[in-house]
Amino acid sequence: MPEGAGRGPAGGVAPRGILRRRPERWLFKGIYGLVLASALVAALDVPGEAANPGQDALWVLLTALTSGAAHGYAHVIAQRASGDGTAGPSRLRAVLAEWPLAVAVLPTVMMLLAAEAGWWAEETAADTALVLNTVLLFALGTSAARTAGLGRLSSCRAGALDMLIGLVIIAADALIE
Repeated sequence: MPEGAGRGPAGGVAPRGILRRRPERWLFKGIYGLVLASALVAALDVPGEAANPGQDALWVLLTALTSGAAHGYAHVIAQRASGDGTAGPSRLRAVLAEWPLAVAVLPTVMMLLAAEAGWWAEETAADTALVLNTVLLFALGTSAARTAGLGRLSSCRAGALDMLIGLVIIAADALIE
């Protein structure tokens, strides 16, 4: 077995690289970011209105950064309010720990920026982002379940449930338009 690769839960191989330390946090924030990006791109892509994918990309990124900062700071406030006396991370560190949420919206932002550059229509970029985010929700949900030690079939079921969130957003987008 290569150095740094250990046995994970239920005899599986431990996560490598970016997921090695606290994979549940990364997966949680990644899933949250994908859902956020999907909901925003669905809401911002309004039929009949002039396309403005650059502005939509900015809103998706700004919302992710703001949500991450608010979530990190909420952890600081909650720890302070609990008064348990344990030393927690600095405010800045708690906010910076939310980086996976911002990273998760980058594929959506890139697709919208490609539409801004004229490589495709905003509607195509939005629809593609919704489908990609739904597939990524399945992948992250499955990965999270595998990291937790579930078997392949159970992990696929967990991924399918996460993917269902993306499908609900796609269905809502189709019904609201």
